[in-house]
Amino acid sequence: MKANLHRRRARLLVPAAAVVLLAATAACGSDTTSEGTSRSVRTLTPEHSEHAESSESPHAEPEGAPSEGESPRTQRSFAASVSAETERVRREAAEKLEDVQGRGNAVGDVSVNGLPVTASEEVRSALVRVTNPTDEPAFYAVKVEFVDAEDQVLDTVVVGVEDAPPDRTVTAQANSTKAAGVKSFPRVVQAERG
Repeated sequence: MKANLHRRRARLLVPAAAVVLLAATAACGSDTTSEGTSRSVRTLTPEHSEHAESSESPHAEPEGAPSEGESPRTQRSFAASVSAETERVRREAAEKLEDVQGRGNAVGDVSVNGLPVTASEEVRSALVRVTNPTDEPAFYAVKVEFVDAEDQVLDTVVVGVEDAPPDRTVTAQANSTKAAGVKSFPRVVQAERG
């Protein structure tokens, strides 16, 4: 009697397991991106998986942990690191230009164009293009002035470009808060290749 009961249960469990397996397979197959990877799958690189949780909060995510959207903390820390790096390069460029006599050795390698002006802008921006004609990467220090229609200097900004590749053009942005909202024109005052 017990043997018959076990056989009946086994016959019922096999089809039930097959239904569950088919349902799970269908669910996995229907939620894929165009690359064929499930949206719910996340990959951690070894350096990210080794991060320990922060001691500040028991629920803190590791710095490099993936998420659906960037957390504000991650965006802020990324922006701060970019800003710090930009400031470091700008200071290096300013130091390099302190000793430059005249316009510098690279004025011919640099050009500048103003970016479109809007009435509500808080920053006036110019695109600085650097073309390195040498055979090796080079550091460029560039001083840009923003002048108005009467040729009065509204602001002077220093930009640095690290490791400009040989025989290629790279860009950097010169930003002025003093020339914001004013019709102004950028011009290269000094440029030094180091």
